[in-house]
Amino acid sequence: MQDVIDAIQQFGFPIVAMVGLGYFVYFVWTTITEKIDPAIEEMKITILQLIDQIRMLDNDMIRLQKKLDTVLQLKENERRKTK
Repeated sequence: MQDVIDAIQQFGFPIVAMVGLGYFVYFVWTTITEKIDPAIEEMKITILQLIDQIRMLDNDMIRLQKKLDTVLQLKENERRKTK
């Protein structure tokens, strides 16, 4: 604490405040580039994998619906033939 007071007396408050803000900007920048950016990239990969899985499931549902429609149509045709 005494060091800060001595620095303010020697250089003035604006200079000491700017040095403090500069350190804050450096700290935020390093945190973003070292921790947040890699996490975001990992999340992007995960989201792309999830999107691919959803597309595959959607295609499977479409195929199943077509099969079900075909089976129902065949049953209806069979019912009409028996009558």
